[in-house]
Amino acid sequence: MTRDPRYDPLFEPLKIGPVTAPNRFYQVPHCSGTGYHRPQMMAAMRGVKAEGGWGVVCTEYCSIDASSDDTPYPHASLRDDDDVCNLRLMTEKVHAHGSLAGVELWHGGHRTANLYTREVAIDVSSLPNDATAGIPVQSQAMSKTDIRAFRKMYQDAARRAVEADFDIVYVYTNHHYLLHNFLSTSLNQRNDEYGGSVKNRTRLLREVIEDVHEAISHRSALAVRFSIPIDYENDPDELLECFKLVAEMPDLWDITVTDYSYEMGSSRFVKEAAHQDAVAKIKSMTSKPVVSVGRFTSPDTMLTQIKGGVQDFIGAARPSIADPFLPAKIDQGRLEDIRECIGCNVCYAHDTLGAPIRCTQNPTMGEEWRRDWHPDRIEARHADESVLVVGAGPAGLEAACALGQRGYRVILAEAGHELGGRINRESRLPGMSEYKRVRDWRLGQLVRMANVEIYPDNRLDVDSILELDSQHVLLATGAHWRSDGVGRWSDTAFAGCEQDNVIGVERVLDGLVPGGHVVIYDDDHYYLGSTIALKLCADGVKVTMVTPKTMLADWSQHTEEHSLTMKSLIEAGVDIITAKGLVGWESGTVRLECVFSGVRSSIETDYLVPLSTRIPNDELWQQLDARHDAFRAKGGLSLQRIGDCQAPGIIAAAIYAGHKAARELGQDEVKSKRDRVVV
Repeated sequence: MTRDPRYDPLFEPLKIGPVTAPNRFYQVPHCSGTGYHRPQMMAAMRGVKAEGGWGVVCTEYCSIDASSDDTPYPHASLRDDDDVCNLRLMTEKVHAHGSLAGVELWHGGHRTANLYTREVAIDVSSLPNDATAGIPVQSQAMSKTDIRAFRKMYQDAARRAVEADFDIVYVYTNHHYLLHNFLSTSLNQRNDEYGGSVKNRTRLLREVIEDVHEAISHRSALAVRFSIPIDYENDPDELLECFKLVAEMPDLWDITVTDYSYEMGSSRFVKEAAHQDAVAKIKSMTSKPVVSVGRFTSPDTMLTQIKGGVQDFIGAARPSIADPFLPAKIDQGRLEDIRECIGCNVCYAHDTLGAPIRCTQNPTMGEEWRRDWHPDRIEARHADESVLVVGAGPAGLEAACALGQRGYRVILAEAGHELGGRINRESRLPGMSEYKRVRDWRLGQLVRMANVEIYPDNRLDVDSILELDSQHVLLATGAHWRSDGVGRWSDTAFAGCEQDNVIGVERVLDGLVPGGHVVIYDDDHYYLGSTIALKLCADGVKVTMVTPKTMLADWSQHTEEHSLTMKSLIEAGVDIITAKGLVGWESGTVRLECVFSGVRSSIETDYLVPLSTRIPNDELWQQLDARHDAFRAKGGLSLQRIGDCQAPGIIAAAIYAGHKAARELGQDEVKSKRDRVVV
């Protein structure tokens, strides 16, 4: 198969200063959750992107000095010779596939608390640390001596970047880090030549660009990452005026918007190419190439960006994670094989947790080196054996898909009429439609596999499973929400949980719309409670949300959804009560208890929807395990439960469980390596 000629503009080379990108696919700097802790993992992951056709592949933010330490977040580092060795692992992997390697040189200013190095943070003035961890420390206001030292930090790091063989070297000027703060009218209150006018506030950026240009000596291209507001006409920081003074200085502009919740917005709130008007404005102000992200998943949208002159490169972070081979698949005419990003931000969440990034769509993400998993290749079957997968939710679909790719004879049996499991219910909730891609991509792969048979409307029992004589059985029968409030806050059921008007989550997901006033008790703390609330509000129901946490849906902070979640709930008229645990229900009254003081209170309502934890649907597994001898006598070799049936979790965990079970089937030894720092 060959690509559609319409997409030829996406594959045209383009010069970036002294280097040439082989195409227009550009993996912008994005977090990896590996950083300087796990250089082998980071290098392998970036190398796979290059193999998949990304013409430019960049690092994550890369510290240039000990005063820019973002512990506990796992950033990269380019401070000394050991760092050069570590990062050269990446450039070698990227160059092996003909792609350019980029490095993002970064100083976090007041946003870094330097918990590891214990250095004092520096910034335009003395500012409080405002990173997610919110450490109660402040930065030191930079003196003229500090500014000269800072410029030397950048210049030295740029020289090390050249030594590590990077083709593109970034000056990082956004996301409220140090250089961005010098541009800000509110944060920059200096009365010297670095404060006041637009020219003065831009002075340090101009100097750093000149310093880096000198350091890289035209061997590498210089890129600047810069941000402007979505509403750039009403910008108190005058960032467009700042941009005019430096518009022609670098070799490339990497443009974002100042509001990270929109730049990194989940698909619940921010759709594809949502802020490209702002990008186009910058593009009209410079002759230099421009790259920007927009969670581009459609090749046609990508083509529109290039042909319409909005930008010169298709920037991607999340789409390159969901499918590292996206460019290759367009080039090969395999559009139906593209795993489109669903915008869940599970990738970003893991970085904020200090762990290697993961992906709902791509279970191999972060496992390229540790387990030798490849996103577009999988080991052939170990023997001519058959596999029965029971349950066609996320885990079952992924297992059947990967097993089919390996060449096994697969039977996929689903008790219901519709394949997809929890995806079907959850994707119908407000803002959740892109989650259908998890189901649809796998179904699209399965229907083309002659070795996979799919049987919906087939509820199997133990006897029917034994009659099928499959050598391997994977049970992916999911889980169900409990309605008694047992969860993180309480390990006992609330009083009255069995009474009428206590509505289980599944009933609401299946379409029940209770009238009057509904209280949703959210002890899950992710997206489901708020999306159910928005669904009920849209149906005219009055909703109150109660949580035992001090913040509603607090885990969604990790996925950069929290602020927009709260905004949407407030605008929908949802009442929110925090720090209250559910202790009872009786005759239309919800009984609550303050999690700190124990003081009791109540809410009058018509219905209560408790949302806490789930119970695995593992009855079939228990029954089959009890008849293990009969299974063996029928030629059975392995039996396992996977996904929510084994341990309820997020959709990404179910996909990973299905993929892992399929990858490891028939393996005598499971591969797993520990990373090490190269010195």
